[in-house]
Amino acid sequence: MDELISLSNATLDQLTVERPRYDRAALKPGILHVGVGNFHRAHQAWYLHRLMQQGKAKDWAIIGAGVRPYDAVMREKLLAQDCLTTLIELDPEKISAEVIGSMIDYLPIENGNGALIRTMSNPAIRIVSMTVTESGYYVDPVTNGFDANHPDVQHDAQNPLAPRTVFGAMVAALRMRRDAGHAPFTGLSCDNLQSNGDVLRQTVISMARLSDPELADWIDTNATFPNSMVDCIAPSTGPSELALAIDFGIDDAAVVTHEAYRQWVIEDNFCSGRPDWDEVGAIFTDDVHAFETMKIRVLNAGHQVLANVGEILGLQTISECMRHPVVSQFFGKVQRTEIAPTVSSVSGKSPEEYVGLVESRFSNPRIVDTTRRVAFDGSARHTGFVLPILRDQLKAGRSVTGLALVEALWARMCAGTREDGSVIEANDPIWDRLSEAALAAKSNPAVWLEQSRIYGDLKDAKPFSSSFSKWLDMVWQNGCEAALIAYVDEA
Repeated sequence: MDELISLSNATLDQLTVERPRYDRAALKPGILHVGVGNFHRAHQAWYLHRLMQQGKAKDWAIIGAGVRPYDAVMREKLLAQDCLTTLIELDPEKISAEVIGSMIDYLPIENGNGALIRTMSNPAIRIVSMTVTESGYYVDPVTNGFDANHPDVQHDAQNPLAPRTVFGAMVAALRMRRDAGHAPFTGLSCDNLQSNGDVLRQTVISMARLSDPELADWIDTNATFPNSMVDCIAPSTGPSELALAIDFGIDDAAVVTHEAYRQWVIEDNFCSGRPDWDEVGAIFTDDVHAFETMKIRVLNAGHQVLANVGEILGLQTISECMRHPVVSQFFGKVQRTEIAPTVSSVSGKSPEEYVGLVESRFSNPRIVDTTRRVAFDGSARHTGFVLPILRDQLKAGRSVTGLALVEALWARMCAGTREDGSVIEANDPIWDRLSEAALAAKSNPAVWLEQSRIYGDLKDAKPFSSSFSKWLDMVWQNGCEAALIAYVDEA
């Protein structure tokens, strides 16, 4: 093999793959993005890069940021290669690569978030976007209101000039912009939350109200928080993904692999302008809710249908789950009988057609999306993705048998061992509490449903609680596959 090319501005002309055709030195920042993971670079940063390839949006370049110590690792990797990223598209028929350059800097990770606040207060930054995970918005899972009692929130309320959270930093920067007579920025959530813009608005304004009610009113009146729906599978990067970049002759420490599918649906509600993302495939609409409901329920909840049983059975990837004859039948039946009935057609695509699309995407053998990654933070993902479907099914008087089995499998997984006896390592911010409940539920299934911050009053819904108990008993006594077969064979 020829000598590898270390990714940098100076080596772009040496690459044999698609690369930035624009002058990166002429780019000016317009977006600050918090949470520069694989998904952001495969999705939002890619859309902006596509615009820049057309000679547009040169004053909308991205500055990356993070608020957690572990973000420093990604910062170091990206700065060492001038914030360039190799994106490798894993289509079932072929593999292709391109290098994108829409990010131009990455802020230092600091206690008190001084650099983050200063940058967000600059009026050149007109959008602050984020991917901080579904559980990162300080939402009470039962009431869906703002969790003002969380220790991070209390810290920021008492230390508004040196906040710990991205939302506290946003409040501090918005205060500086107001005081300087500048317009606010748009807050743009790119996380998989129903009505994510409304959730972000609630978090930012509620955080501001704890320390400065007048500022909260100013933000409420002047800032905007559009809802959006984002979709693209971008697995974690490991040795095999890094090796793919090497196959293209590129030395990239932060390569991203992704599927050959993207979707971005956004409310056109930007108080300080926006790039023309619609010119490169994004959809601006007033009806984001219908798109996000279909995607979150079929795809994101569908991930939870697969990942927990996959972990228990030692199936390492989502595509491996889809190749398992019983697991795939279980997935298809839950989707078509209990999830699809809660979803409406969108842009001419029926729920059944969308289920088929997701089955095809999940089955892509080139996408090495681990069950462990997908099962991470189940306490947020089950409450956000699965339980709302279950509640809608109960309200309509329809079956929840399959969804009860999904929850029983999650409870079984949280016991911390696979059926082959191997250990499932901690995989949730509240793993210890989940494991304690899961082990107690082995002999008394009701204990699992008594986790009120997850299930609320669902423990009292007999169609659900009785099915859950039946399935959990069967899973422990006869094994997962026996339970899945019993479900699939039910009339």
